[in-house]
Amino acid sequence: MRKEFALHTDKYQINMMYAHWVNGSHKRKAVFEAYFRKLPFGNGFAVFAGLERIVQYIVGLRFSEEDVRYLSEQEEDYAPAFLEELLQFHFQGTIHSMKEGALVFPDEPLIRVEGTIMEAQLVETAILNFMNYQTLIATKASRIKQVAPDDILLEFGTRRAQEADAAVWGARAAYVGGFHATSNMLAGKMFGIPTKGTHAHSWVQSFGSEQEAFDTYARVLPDNVTLLVDTFDTLRSGVPHAIHTAKQLEAQGKRMNAIRLDSGDLAYLSRQARKMLDDAGLGYVKIVASNDLDENTIMNLKAQGAAIDTWGVGTQLITASDQPSLGGVYKLVEIESPEGVMIPTIKISSNPEKVSTPGKKEVYRIIGTHGKALADYISYPEETAPRSGARLKLFNPLHPYLKKHVDRYEALPMLEPIFVNGFQVYKLPELEEIRRYHEQQLDLFWPEYLRILNPEVYRVNLSEQVWDRKQKLIAEHMQQDME
Repeated sequence: MRKEFALHTDKYQINMMYAHWVNGSHKRKAVFEAYFRKLPFGNGFAVFAGLERIVQYIVGLRFSEEDVRYLSEQEEDYAPAFLEELLQFHFQGTIHSMKEGALVFPDEPLIRVEGTIMEAQLVETAILNFMNYQTLIATKASRIKQVAPDDILLEFGTRRAQEADAAVWGARAAYVGGFHATSNMLAGKMFGIPTKGTHAHSWVQSFGSEQEAFDTYARVLPDNVTLLVDTFDTLRSGVPHAIHTAKQLEAQGKRMNAIRLDSGDLAYLSRQARKMLDDAGLGYVKIVASNDLDENTIMNLKAQGAAIDTWGVGTQLITASDQPSLGGVYKLVEIESPEGVMIPTIKISSNPEKVSTPGKKEVYRIIGTHGKALADYISYPEETAPRSGARLKLFNPLHPYLKKHVDRYEALPMLEPIFVNGFQVYKLPELEEIRRYHEQQLDLFWPEYLRILNPEVYRVNLSEQVWDRKQKLIAEHMQQDME
Protein backbone atom coordinates (compact mmCIF):
# COMPACT_ATOMS: atom_id res chain seq x y z
CA MET A 1 0.00 0.00 0.00
CA ARG A 2 1.27 3.45 -0.92
CA LYS A 3 2.45 5.60 1.98
CA GLU A 4 0.58 8.88 2.19
CA PHE A 5 2.19 11.92 3.74
CA ALA A 6 0.95 13.70 6.87
CA LEU A 7 2.13 16.99 5.43
CA HIS A 8 -0.32 16.66 2.55
CA THR A 9 -2.27 19.39 4.32
CA ASP A 10 -2.51 23.17 4.48
CA LYS A 11 -0.39 25.15 6.89
CA TYR A 12 -3.41 26.66 8.58
CA GLN A 13 -4.48 23.15 9.63
CA ILE A 14 -1.19 22.70 11.50
CA ASN A 15 -1.52 26.18 12.98
CA MET A 16 -5.05 25.47 14.22
CA MET A 17 -3.97 22.12 15.63
CA TYR A 18 -1.16 23.84 17.49
CA ALA A 19 -3.42 26.60 18.78
CA HIS A 20 -5.87 24.00 20.09
CA TRP A 21 -2.97 22.11 21.68
CA VAL A 22 -1.67 25.24 23.44
CA ASN A 23 -5.23 26.11 24.48
CA GLY A 24 -5.78 22.61 25.84
CA SER A 25 -8.81 22.11 23.58
CA HIS A 26 -7.18 19.71 21.10
CA LYS A 27 -8.94 16.67 22.60
CA ARG A 28 -12.43 18.16 22.24
CA LYS A 29 -14.68 15.97 20.12
CA ALA A 30 -15.87 17.39 16.82
CA VAL A 31 -17.90 16.36 13.80
CA PHE A 32 -17.16 17.64 10.29
CA GLU A 33 -19.08 16.92 7.07
CA ALA A 34 -17.79 17.17 3.50
CA TYR A 35 -20.20 18.12 0.73
CA PHE A 36 -20.51 20.33 -2.34
CA ARG A 37 -22.95 23.14 -2.99
CA LYS A 38 -23.38 23.06 -6.77
CA LEU A 39 -23.45 20.27 -9.33
CA PRO A 40 -20.61 20.36 -11.89
CA PHE A 41 -21.05 20.83 -15.66
CA GLY A 42 -24.72 21.80 -15.26
CA ASN A 43 -25.34 18.08 -14.70
CA GLY A 44 -28.28 16.60 -12.81
CA PHE A 45 -26.09 14.49 -10.51
CA ALA A 46 -22.52 13.85 -9.43
CA VAL A 47 -20.75 10.51 -9.00
CA PHE A 48 -18.95 10.06 -5.70
CA ALA A 49 -15.37 8.80 -6.01
CA GLY A 50 -12.09 8.99 -4.12
CA LEU A 51 -12.92 6.77 -1.14
CA GLU A 52 -10.20 4.19 -1.81
CA ARG A 53 -7.55 6.92 -1.87
CA ILE A 54 -8.98 8.41 1.33
CA VAL A 55 -8.86 5.04 3.07
CA GLN A 56 -5.23 4.55 2.01
CA TYR A 57 -4.44 8.02 3.32
CA ILE A 58 -6.05 7.45 6.73
CA VAL A 59 -4.47 4.02 7.18
CA GLY A 60 -0.99 5.35 6.41
CA LEU A 61 -1.33 8.71 8.16
CA ARG A 62 1.79 9.22 10.27
CA PHE A 63 4.25 12.04 10.90
CA SER A 64 7.79 10.98 10.15
CA GLU A 65 10.84 12.36 11.92
CA GLU A 66 11.63 14.22 8.71
CA ASP A 67 8.15 15.80 8.78
CA VAL A 68 8.60 16.92 12.37
CA ARG A 69 12.07 18.26 11.64
CA TYR A 70 10.60 20.36 8.82
CA LEU A 71 7.86 21.67 11.14
CA SER A 72 10.45 22.60 13.73
CA GLU A 73 12.01 24.95 11.17
CA GLN A 74 8.82 26.95 10.62
CA GLU A 75 8.60 30.54 11.79
CA GLU A 76 5.70 29.65 14.12
CA ASP A 77 8.25 27.97 16.41
CA TYR A 78 6.01 25.08 17.44
CA ALA A 79 6.74 23.76 20.94
CA PRO A 80 8.90 20.60 21.05
CA ALA A 81 6.25 18.80 23.12
CA PHE A 82 3.68 19.44 20.37
CA LEU A 83 6.03 18.08 17.73
CA GLU A 84 6.73 15.04 19.88
CA GLU A 85 2.99 14.39 20.11
CA LEU A 86 2.76 14.51 16.32
CA LEU A 87 5.30 11.67 16.12
CA GLN A 88 2.84 9.52 18.10
CA PHE A 89 -0.15 10.56 15.99
CA HIS A 90 -2.45 8.10 14.28
CA PHE A 91 -6.09 8.59 13.37
CA GLN A 92 -8.43 7.28 16.04
CA GLY A 93 -11.68 8.80 14.83
CA THR A 94 -14.77 7.53 13.02
CA ILE A 95 -15.56 8.13 9.35
CA HIS A 96 -18.79 7.50 7.47
CA SER A 97 -18.95 7.91 3.70
CA MET A 98 -21.02 7.43 0.60
CA LYS A 99 -19.96 4.38 -1.40
CA GLU A 100 -17.94 5.02 -4.52
CA GLY A 101 -20.14 5.11 -7.59
CA ALA A 102 -23.11 6.56 -5.72
CA LEU A 103 -25.10 9.33 -7.34
CA VAL A 104 -24.85 12.32 -5.01
CA PHE A 105 -26.33 15.79 -4.84
CA PRO A 106 -25.65 19.26 -3.42
CA ASP A 107 -25.71 20.00 0.30
CA GLU A 108 -25.83 16.41 1.50
CA PRO A 109 -22.98 14.89 3.53
CA LEU A 110 -20.72 12.73 1.37
CA ILE A 111 -18.20 12.10 4.14
CA ARG A 112 -18.63 12.55 7.89
CA VAL A 113 -15.57 12.70 10.16
CA GLU A 114 -15.88 12.35 13.94
CA GLY A 115 -12.91 12.59 16.27
CA THR A 116 -10.87 15.05 18.23
CA ILE A 117 -10.79 18.55 16.78
CA MET A 118 -7.07 18.05 16.19
CA GLU A 119 -7.32 14.92 14.05
CA ALA A 120 -10.50 15.97 12.26
CA GLN A 121 -8.82 19.25 11.31
CA LEU A 122 -5.67 17.54 10.03
CA VAL A 123 -7.44 15.28 7.50
CA GLU A 124 -9.58 18.02 5.92
CA THR A 125 -7.24 19.06 3.13
CA ALA A 126 -6.40 15.57 1.86
CA ILE A 127 -10.00 14.35 2.05
CA LEU A 128 -11.20 17.31 0.01
CA ASN A 129 -8.32 16.95 -2.44
CA PHE A 130 -9.08 13.31 -3.17
CA MET A 131 -12.88 13.63 -3.07
CA ASN A 132 -13.13 16.77 -5.18
CA TYR A 133 -10.90 15.63 -8.03
CA GLN A 134 -12.07 12.06 -8.38
CA THR A 135 -15.75 12.91 -7.97
CA LEU A 136 -15.35 15.53 -10.69
CA ILE A 137 -13.73 13.10 -13.14
CA ALA A 138 -16.17 10.26 -12.37
CA THR A 139 -19.06 12.66 -12.98
CA LYS A 140 -17.57 13.82 -16.28
CA ALA A 141 -17.07 10.21 -17.36
CA SER A 142 -20.63 9.24 -16.45
CA ARG A 143 -21.88 12.31 -18.30
CA ILE A 144 -20.01 11.21 -21.43
CA LYS A 145 -21.44 7.72 -20.96
CA GLN A 146 -24.96 9.16 -21.06
CA VAL A 147 -24.48 10.37 -24.65
CA ALA A 148 -22.72 7.21 -25.86
CA PRO A 149 -24.33 4.43 -23.79
CA ASP A 150 -23.69 1.64 -26.32
CA ASP A 151 -20.21 2.66 -27.49
CA ILE A 152 -16.75 1.83 -26.18
CA LEU A 153 -15.15 4.63 -24.19
CA LEU A 154 -11.37 4.86 -23.77
CA GLU A 155 -9.60 7.20 -21.33
CA PHE A 156 -6.64 8.74 -23.19
CA GLY A 157 -5.72 11.65 -20.91
CA THR A 158 -2.40 10.79 -19.24
CA ARG A 159 -0.20 13.17 -21.23
CA ARG A 160 -2.48 16.13 -20.49
CA ALA A 161 -3.19 15.38 -16.83
CA GLN A 162 -1.80 17.51 -14.02
CA GLU A 163 1.02 15.10 -13.09
CA ALA A 164 1.14 11.37 -12.49
CA ASP A 165 -1.25 11.03 -9.54
CA ALA A 166 -3.97 12.88 -11.42
CA ALA A 167 -3.45 10.66 -14.46
CA VAL A 168 -3.60 7.40 -12.50
CA TRP A 169 -6.43 8.21 -10.11
CA GLY A 170 -8.27 10.10 -12.84
CA ALA A 171 -8.18 6.96 -14.98
CA ARG A 172 -9.68 5.02 -12.08
CA ALA A 173 -12.41 7.63 -11.58
CA ALA A 174 -13.23 7.51 -15.29
CA TYR A 175 -13.57 3.72 -15.05
CA VAL A 176 -15.92 4.11 -12.08
CA GLY A 177 -17.99 6.51 -14.20
CA GLY A 178 -18.44 4.02 -17.04
CA PHE A 179 -15.35 4.11 -19.27
CA HIS A 180 -14.16 0.73 -20.50
CA ALA A 181 -10.37 1.08 -20.62
CA THR A 182 -7.43 3.43 -20.17
CA SER A 183 -4.18 4.06 -22.00
CA ASN A 184 -2.37 4.43 -18.65
CA MET A 185 -0.36 1.30 -17.89
CA LEU A 186 0.20 2.15 -14.21
CA ALA A 187 -3.54 2.55 -13.67
CA GLY A 188 -4.03 -0.79 -15.37
CA LYS A 189 -1.49 -2.44 -13.09
CA MET A 190 -2.70 -0.80 -9.87
CA PHE A 191 -6.43 -1.22 -10.35
CA GLY A 192 -6.91 -3.94 -12.95
CA ILE A 193 -8.40 -1.55 -15.50
CA PRO A 194 -8.20 -2.89 -19.08
CA THR A 195 -5.57 -1.05 -21.10
CA LYS A 196 -5.89 -0.07 -24.75
CA GLY A 197 -3.63 1.70 -27.19
CA THR A 198 -2.90 2.08 -30.89
CA HIS A 199 0.13 3.87 -32.31
CA ALA A 200 1.17 7.47 -32.90
CA HIS A 201 1.77 9.45 -36.07
CA SER A 202 5.49 9.10 -35.36
CA TRP A 203 5.24 5.37 -36.06
CA VAL A 204 4.03 6.07 -39.57
CA GLN A 205 6.53 8.88 -40.08
CA SER A 206 9.44 6.62 -39.09
CA PHE A 207 8.95 4.37 -42.13
CA GLY A 208 9.51 4.92 -45.82
CA SER A 209 5.79 4.67 -46.55
CA GLU A 210 2.46 4.51 -44.73
CA GLN A 211 1.82 1.06 -46.15
CA GLU A 212 5.12 -0.24 -44.81
CA ALA A 213 4.31 1.23 -41.40
CA PHE A 214 0.90 -0.46 -41.31
CA ASP A 215 2.15 -3.81 -42.54
CA THR A 216 5.03 -3.86 -40.06
CA TYR A 217 2.76 -3.02 -37.16
CA ALA A 218 0.33 -5.76 -38.17
CA ARG A 219 3.14 -8.28 -38.52
CA VAL A 220 4.39 -7.56 -34.97
CA LEU A 221 0.97 -7.33 -33.27
CA PRO A 222 -1.37 -9.35 -35.52
CA ASP A 223 -4.02 -9.90 -32.85
CA ASN A 224 -4.31 -6.28 -31.77
CA VAL A 225 -4.24 -4.10 -34.88
CA THR A 226 -5.76 -0.62 -34.80
CA LEU A 227 -4.26 1.70 -37.39
CA LEU A 228 -4.11 5.50 -37.22
CA VAL A 229 -5.11 6.59 -40.72
CA ASP A 230 -4.84 10.40 -40.74
CA THR A 231 -1.07 10.99 -40.82
CA PHE A 232 -1.21 12.11 -44.45
CA ASP A 233 -4.60 11.89 -46.18
CA THR A 234 -7.32 9.90 -44.44
CA LEU A 235 -9.49 8.87 -47.38
CA ARG A 236 -6.97 8.84 -50.22
CA SER A 237 -4.12 7.22 -48.33
CA GLY A 238 -4.80 6.07 -44.78
CA VAL A 239 -8.00 4.07 -45.21
CA PRO A 240 -6.95 2.38 -48.51
CA HIS A 241 -3.62 1.36 -46.95
CA ALA A 242 -5.40 0.06 -43.85
CA ILE A 243 -7.74 -1.99 -46.06
CA HIS A 244 -4.72 -3.52 -47.80
CA THR A 245 -3.22 -4.46 -44.42
CA ALA A 246 -6.57 -5.89 -43.27
CA LYS A 247 -6.72 -8.13 -46.33
CA GLN A 248 -3.22 -9.42 -45.59
CA LEU A 249 -4.35 -10.24 -42.05
CA GLU A 250 -7.41 -12.07 -43.39
CA ALA A 251 -5.11 -14.23 -45.51
CA GLN A 252 -3.42 -15.27 -42.25
CA GLY A 253 -6.75 -16.02 -40.58
CA LYS A 254 -6.59 -12.81 -38.56
CA ARG A 255 -8.88 -9.81 -38.27
CA MET A 256 -7.94 -6.17 -37.91
CA ASN A 257 -9.63 -4.51 -34.94
CA ALA A 258 -10.14 -0.92 -36.04
CA ILE A 259 -8.91 2.23 -37.69
CA ARG A 260 -8.49 5.48 -35.74
CA LEU A 261 -9.39 9.00 -36.82
CA ASP A 262 -7.64 11.80 -34.94
CA SER A 263 -8.30 14.93 -36.99
CA GLY A 264 -10.54 16.54 -39.56
CA ASP A 265 -14.31 16.37 -39.97
CA LEU A 266 -14.91 13.26 -37.91
CA ALA A 267 -18.56 12.93 -38.93
CA TYR A 268 -17.82 13.05 -42.67
CA LEU A 269 -14.59 11.06 -42.51
CA SER A 270 -16.12 8.30 -40.39
CA ARG A 271 -19.09 7.90 -42.73
CA GLN A 272 -16.85 7.73 -45.78
CA ALA A 273 -14.39 5.38 -44.07
CA ARG A 274 -17.26 3.14 -42.99
CA LYS A 275 -18.48 2.89 -46.59
CA MET A 276 -14.98 2.09 -47.85
CA LEU A 277 -14.49 -0.61 -45.23
CA ASP A 278 -17.92 -2.13 -45.87
CA ASP A 279 -17.38 -2.11 -49.64
CA ALA A 280 -14.12 -4.00 -49.02
CA GLY A 281 -15.96 -6.65 -47.00
CA LEU A 282 -14.51 -5.36 -43.73
CA GLY A 283 -17.72 -4.63 -41.86
CA TYR A 284 -16.19 -6.05 -38.70
CA VAL A 285 -13.46 -3.36 -38.58
CA LYS A 286 -14.47 -0.70 -36.07
CA ILE A 287 -13.81 3.04 -36.18
CA VAL A 288 -12.16 4.78 -33.24
CA ALA A 289 -12.20 8.57 -32.93
CA SER A 290 -10.09 10.88 -30.79
CA ASN A 291 -9.12 14.59 -30.97
CA ASP A 292 -10.24 16.71 -27.97
CA LEU A 293 -13.58 14.99 -27.56
CA ASP A 294 -16.09 15.59 -24.78
CA GLU A 295 -19.77 14.84 -24.24
CA ASN A 296 -20.91 17.85 -26.26
CA THR A 297 -18.73 17.02 -29.26
CA ILE A 298 -19.74 13.36 -29.15
CA MET A 299 -23.43 14.27 -28.95
CA ASN A 300 -23.06 16.59 -31.95
CA LEU A 301 -21.16 13.99 -33.95
CA LYS A 302 -23.85 11.43 -33.27
CA ALA A 303 -26.49 13.92 -34.39
CA GLN A 304 -24.54 14.25 -37.67
CA GLY A 305 -24.63 10.50 -38.21
CA ALA A 306 -20.98 9.79 -37.42
CA ALA A 307 -20.11 6.11 -37.94
CA ILE A 308 -17.92 5.87 -34.85
CA ASP A 309 -17.91 2.85 -32.53
CA THR A 310 -15.24 3.83 -29.99
CA TRP A 311 -14.35 7.19 -28.49
CA GLY A 312 -10.91 8.04 -27.13
CA VAL A 313 -11.38 10.91 -24.69
CA GLY A 314 -8.35 12.61 -23.21
CA THR A 315 -7.77 16.23 -22.22
CA GLN A 316 -11.39 17.26 -21.77
CA LEU A 317 -12.02 14.35 -19.39
CA ILE A 318 -8.85 14.05 -17.30
CA THR A 319 -8.68 17.83 -16.67
CA ALA A 320 -12.45 18.39 -16.56
CA SER A 321 -11.55 21.38 -18.69
CA ASP A 322 -14.98 23.03 -18.71
CA GLN A 323 -15.10 22.98 -14.88
CA PRO A 324 -11.77 21.98 -13.34
CA SER A 325 -12.92 22.11 -9.72
CA LEU A 326 -15.84 20.58 -7.82
CA GLY A 327 -15.75 23.07 -4.96
CA GLY A 328 -16.44 20.61 -2.16
CA VAL A 329 -16.26 21.98 1.39
CA TYR A 330 -15.65 20.55 4.87
CA LYS A 331 -17.63 22.16 7.64
CA LEU A 332 -17.80 21.79 11.41
CA VAL A 333 -21.35 20.69 12.35
CA GLU A 334 -20.91 19.67 16.00
CA ILE A 335 -18.42 20.49 18.75
CA GLU A 336 -18.04 19.24 22.31
CA SER A 337 -18.81 21.79 25.02
CA PRO A 338 -16.63 22.13 28.15
CA GLU A 339 -19.32 20.11 29.91
CA GLY A 340 -18.86 17.24 27.46
CA VAL A 341 -22.10 17.80 25.52
CA MET A 342 -22.08 17.78 21.70
CA ILE A 343 -23.45 21.10 20.46
CA PRO A 344 -24.60 21.67 16.86
CA THR A 345 -22.81 24.49 15.06
CA ILE A 346 -23.75 26.60 12.05
CA LYS A 347 -21.82 28.78 9.63
CA ILE A 348 -23.68 31.99 8.82
CA SER A 349 -22.93 33.80 5.56
CA SER A 350 -24.22 36.76 3.61
CA ASN A 351 -24.46 34.27 0.74
CA PRO A 352 -27.52 32.11 1.57
CA GLU A 353 -26.12 29.07 -0.21
CA LYS A 354 -23.12 29.12 2.15
CA VAL A 355 -25.17 28.82 5.34
CA SER A 356 -24.37 25.36 6.69
CA THR A 357 -26.83 22.85 8.15
CA PRO A 358 -26.05 22.16 11.82
CA GLY A 359 -25.65 18.79 13.52
CA LYS A 360 -24.40 15.33 12.63
CA LYS A 361 -26.68 13.92 9.93
CA GLU A 362 -27.71 10.76 8.13
CA VAL A 363 -28.73 10.53 4.47
CA TYR A 364 -31.45 8.23 3.10
CA ARG A 365 -32.44 7.67 -0.52
CA ILE A 366 -36.22 7.38 -0.71
CA ILE A 367 -37.31 4.85 -3.34
CA GLY A 368 -40.95 4.91 -4.47
CA THR A 369 -43.24 2.11 -5.57
CA HIS A 370 -41.92 2.24 -9.16
CA GLY A 371 -38.42 1.43 -7.92
CA LYS A 372 -37.21 4.95 -8.69
CA ALA A 373 -35.73 7.55 -6.38
CA LEU A 374 -38.13 10.23 -5.15
CA ALA A 375 -35.73 12.33 -3.10
CA ASP A 376 -32.87 12.19 -0.64
CA TYR A 377 -33.81 12.71 3.00
CA ILE A 378 -31.48 14.15 5.64
CA SER A 379 -32.21 13.58 9.32
CA TYR A 380 -30.44 13.30 12.66
CA PRO A 381 -29.22 9.89 13.91
CA GLU A 382 -31.44 10.22 17.00
CA GLU A 383 -34.55 10.59 14.84
CA THR A 384 -36.59 7.51 13.96
CA ALA A 385 -35.25 6.19 10.67
CA PRO A 386 -37.78 6.46 7.83
CA ARG A 387 -39.54 3.17 7.14
CA SER A 388 -42.27 2.08 4.77
CA GLY A 389 -45.73 2.42 6.26
CA ALA A 390 -44.71 5.40 8.39
CA ARG A 391 -45.78 8.58 6.63
CA LEU A 392 -42.75 10.62 5.60
CA LYS A 393 -42.90 14.34 4.92
CA LEU A 394 -40.50 15.42 2.18
CA PHE A 395 -39.73 19.00 3.11
CA ASN A 396 -37.89 21.15 0.56
CA PRO A 397 -35.44 23.46 2.38
CA LEU A 398 -35.20 25.92 -0.54
CA HIS A 399 -38.95 26.12 -1.11
CA PRO A 400 -40.72 25.27 2.17
CA TYR A 401 -44.14 25.46 0.52
CA LEU A 402 -43.21 22.45 -1.61
CA LYS A 403 -44.19 19.58 0.66
CA LYS A 404 -44.96 15.98 -0.20
CA HIS A 405 -46.02 12.99 1.87
CA VAL A 406 -45.14 9.40 0.98
CA ASP A 407 -46.38 6.25 2.71
CA ARG A 408 -45.07 3.36 0.63
CA TYR A 409 -41.35 3.58 0.01
CA GLU A 410 -37.96 2.09 0.75
CA ALA A 411 -35.37 4.18 2.60
CA LEU A 412 -31.80 3.29 1.67
CA PRO A 413 -29.15 4.53 4.13
CA MET A 414 -26.38 6.12 2.06
CA LEU A 415 -23.57 6.68 4.58
CA GLU A 416 -21.46 3.60 5.35
CA PRO A 417 -19.14 3.26 8.38
CA ILE A 418 -15.55 3.22 7.06
CA PHE A 419 -13.48 3.70 10.24
CA VAL A 420 -14.75 3.26 13.79
CA ASN A 421 -12.48 4.55 16.57
CA GLY A 422 -9.52 4.38 14.22
CA PHE A 423 -10.15 0.83 12.97
CA GLN A 424 -11.06 0.21 9.34
CA VAL A 425 -14.39 -1.66 9.31
CA TYR A 426 -15.20 -1.26 5.62
CA LYS A 427 -13.76 -3.71 3.13
CA LEU A 428 -12.90 -1.85 -0.03
CA PRO A 429 -14.80 -3.45 -2.93
CA GLU A 430 -13.23 -4.56 -6.17
CA LEU A 431 -13.36 -1.95 -8.92
CA GLU A 432 -15.78 -4.02 -10.99
CA GLU A 433 -18.16 -4.11 -8.02
CA ILE A 434 -17.97 -0.32 -7.79
CA ARG A 435 -18.83 -0.02 -11.49
CA ARG A 436 -21.83 -2.31 -11.03
CA TYR A 437 -22.96 -0.27 -8.04
CA HIS A 438 -22.76 2.89 -10.13
CA GLU A 439 -24.91 1.26 -12.82
CA GLN A 440 -27.43 0.20 -10.16
CA GLN A 441 -27.52 3.76 -8.88
CA LEU A 442 -28.25 5.07 -12.37
CA ASP A 443 -31.12 2.59 -12.69
CA LEU A 444 -32.76 4.14 -9.61
CA PHE A 445 -33.33 7.45 -11.41
CA TRP A 446 -35.77 8.51 -14.09
CA PRO A 447 -34.15 9.64 -17.38
CA GLU A 448 -35.06 13.29 -16.78
CA TYR A 449 -32.56 13.44 -13.91
CA LEU A 450 -29.80 11.86 -16.02
CA ARG A 451 -29.97 13.85 -19.25
CA ILE A 452 -27.08 16.20 -19.87
CA LEU A 453 -29.16 19.12 -21.15
CA ASN A 454 -31.56 20.84 -18.75
CA PRO A 455 -31.86 17.94 -16.30
CA GLU A 456 -34.71 17.90 -13.80
CA VAL A 457 -33.66 18.98 -10.31
CA TYR A 458 -33.49 16.09 -7.85
CA ARG A 459 -34.63 17.15 -4.40
CA VAL A 460 -32.60 16.83 -1.23
CA ASN A 461 -34.98 17.21 1.71
CA LEU A 462 -34.41 17.96 5.38
CA SER A 463 -36.37 16.41 8.20
CA GLU A 464 -38.49 18.93 10.07
CA GLN A 465 -36.22 18.55 13.08
CA VAL A 466 -33.14 19.43 11.01
CA TRP A 467 -34.97 22.35 9.41
CA ASP A 468 -36.25 23.68 12.74
CA ARG A 469 -32.81 23.53 14.35
CA LYS A 470 -31.25 25.34 11.42
CA GLN A 471 -33.84 28.12 11.58
CA LYS A 472 -33.45 28.38 15.35
CA LEU A 473 -29.68 28.80 15.14
CA ILE A 474 -30.02 31.35 12.35
CA ALA A 475 -32.48 33.32 14.47
CA GLU A 476 -30.16 33.16 17.50
CA HIS A 477 -27.23 34.51 15.51
CA MET A 478 -29.37 37.29 14.07
CA GLN A 479 -30.49 38.23 17.57
CA GLN A 480 -26.87 38.34 18.75
CA ASP A 481 -25.97 40.65 15.87
CA MET A 482 -28.75 43.04 16.91
CA GLU A 483 -27.64 43.21 20.54
